Amino acid sequence: MIVLGISGAVNHDASAALYIDGQLVAAAEEERFLRDKHAKGQFPYESTKFCLAYAGIQPNDVDVVAFPYAKIGISSPARWHYAKRHWYAPDRALLALFNGNRRYKRNFKKVMKMLDDLGIDPKQVKFMPVEHHLAHASSAYHLSGFKEKTAILSIDGKGEYASTFFGYGENGKIHKIKEFYDPDSLGGLYGAMTEFLGFEMLDGEFKVMGMAPYGDPKRFDFSRLIKTDGKGFRVNTKLVNCLGLRRYKENGKGYFFSPKLIDWLGPKREGDEIDDPYIDYAASIQDLLEKVALGLIDTYLGDTLKETGKLCYAGGVALNVKLNQRIIARPDVKELFVQPAASDAGTAIGAASYAANELGDSVEKMQHVYLGPKYTNEDCIQACLDHENKPDYDVLDNTTEYTAKLLAEGNPVSWFQGRMEFGPRALGNRSIIGNPGSKGVADRINAQIKYRERWRPFCPSILDTVAEDMLQTGHPSPYMTFTFDVAESWKERIPEVVHEDGTARAQIVTAETNPRYYELLTEVEKLTGNGVVLNTSLNRRGEPMVCSPTDALTMFYGSDLEYLVMEDILVRKIKPE
Repeated sequence: MIVLGISGAVNHDASAALYIDGQLVAAAEEERFLRDKHAKGQFPYESTKFCLAYAGIQPNDVDVVAFPYAKIGISSPARWHYAKRHWYAPDRALLALFNGNRRYKRNFKKVMKMLDDLGIDPKQVKFMPVEHHLAHASSAYHLSGFKEKTAILSIDGKGEYASTFFGYGENGKIHKIKEFYDPDSLGGLYGAMTEFLGFEMLDGEFKVMGMAPYGDPKRFDFSRLIKTDGKGFRVNTKLVNCLGLRRYKENGKGYFFSPKLIDWLGPKREGDEIDDPYIDYAASIQDLLEKVALGLIDTYLGDTLKETGKLCYAGGVALNVKLNQRIIARPDVKELFVQPAASDAGTAIGAASYAANELGDSVEKMQHVYLGPKYTNEDCIQACLDHENKPDYDVLDNTTEYTAKLLAEGNPVSWFQGRMEFGPRALGNRSIIGNPGSKGVADRINAQIKYRERWRPFCPSILDTVAEDMLQTGHPSPYMTFTFDVAESWKERIPEVVHEDGTARAQIVTAETNPRYYELLTEVEKLTGNGVVLNTSLNRRGEPMVCSPTDALTMFYGSDLEYLVMEDILVRKIKPE
């Protein structure tokens, strides 16, 4: 059975994913093709075309189209909760009660038009809408590979109405335990504070998380933002996650926090520096998120965790690696699987995997996220010939050895290999890499290559043979979805990838999932003694990760990078003497 999953229902992070007989064969985000981060307001035309072409599938071969957005009936508590909590914005409240399916109807029309435009007959294909948080849950549970009873958690801003999902999976079926509804949203709360701290919602939450270790969470009491008794929570919409007239407005733009928050905490942060008191605000909101989330996990998932210790997790908040570290540290958690594409892009996988499972296919465990386009040496050479800069290039016959030598000498390198990653993390195929033992390389990449805030941390990619010694745990971490405490013996060896609090967001690399990257790390280990490289996504600030060789060349010539390795093709700005 051929199942196409498409996302884009909530106006951002459109993507497509293709399952054939329970195997995930292709997935890509629309932003990579449009070169527009988060592809706001778009549907996944280009990513769907890619998935079908990569698999050799004709549009009329598709059996099922799954979409992560469903009707929510008037009898559901979701619409009544939303209306009650938005009494101060009666237009929103009444709309939820009397036309709560408006967005579903609009999305349905867009999906049908897209299918028709792409040659997929809407009348012949089976259309399966899947509740947003069920799609998140499926993307975690059905792809985790866990066979025993498994606790399931999903936290984001909101889908149709739900913001938080607790459940369990058993024998392939997902069971709901409890949902919470907007505006009572941990993701919405964190997103509102992200805006107050001067970043864009959907893109800046991880910056708040990165700022938090520089601050003191005890300096300010943020408990007035949310009330919780461990069983439930209620966001203070007089301060955050508010709508309409309650919103703070500046230069014609409305924010998800109110003027009362400004009265309490002072002006919204501006600029790129980490400064007082905003670093303490970041620390406080991170601490608050952790405390509330961990308390709710106790209440709703504690029994399942005591039984098997298995937990899987998705939704945008699942990308908060500091919270994930706290979850792993729980004595009742034996293993945590976080869907690497945990944000709404991953709901394309989630909707498709849910539909495939419901219709009888056995969904395979996720083995890797290298699910996007790939390019040959000939493609890379042609991109060089066609590019306006007309770069000279060399064809390497010892690509990993040569690149390892560049890294050992302290040079950052653009590393463009194999199939593009799905999800927000570069995992060694669309990466900028450096030697984490080379002093100053992180500052150089931040300032001269990525053009981003100088305090932003970088992540290590680690050989599986040294991971347990460095991270002091055997917990799997193939996707950079967790931070770990770095062993003291390693901190001086790889200072460029150790964050302010002594942690690192690590990717453990295996030969099975990425043989070329593994070979590179092995060559680096021979030269430096450390089987570790600094790894960050191949893009500049505000841009999507590069997709094609042309994208890589454009990014290369728009930065101070000096070396670009695309498959076996070397492009450099400085010729050897």
